[in-house]
Amino acid sequence: MIKAVLVFNNHGKPRLSKFFVRYNEDMQQQIVRETFHLVSKRDDSVCNFLEGGSLIGGSDFRLIYRHYATLYFVFCVDSSESELGILDLIQVFVETLDKCFENVCELDLIFHVDKVHYILQEMVIGGMVLETNMTEVLAHVEAQTKLEKQETTAVSFVKAGMASAPTRAIAAVNTLKAAAPFKR
Repeated sequence: MIKAVLVFNNHGKPRLSKFFVRYNEDMQQQIVRETFHLVSKRDDSVCNFLEGGSLIGGSDFRLIYRHYATLYFVFCVDSSESELGILDLIQVFVETLDKCFENVCELDLIFHVDKVHYILQEMVIGGMVLETNMTEVLAHVEAQTKLEKQETTAVSFVKAGMASAPTRAIAAVNTLKAAAPFKR
């Protein structure tokens, strides 16, 4: 089972953190710091698997990570998960982000955090891998984007109609006055 997905930059600033196990806020921050220290001090030529830190579960847990440019993508998993399968999942996650944001960068993760969480949720739910086919994930993301655009258009249409409502009401009253003048 996947316990957490963490993405942080070369300076240890978290850009995405999704915990599938309940930890309080302070513990989550400590886990991110400890994970960064464990992963960042490793050379790029060594294996991308290491034993979990003392906070995330010790020897029963593994940290599986990839370092792309300025970002570390780390999956904290228990011993039942396949290390190579998780490495493949990280690759698919990054490629999907790259397709959605056209050359994904750290700023995309900062300014589109909701979309990044949605993409991750299409792939992993409750710590279990749901989908690894990038085409399927992209199809769901595109459908969600279309739905959001339709909703935005509908809201804009309603707002435009509401903005002109007072003008239409005054025009209707003036028309009634002209048609049937009030007699005393």
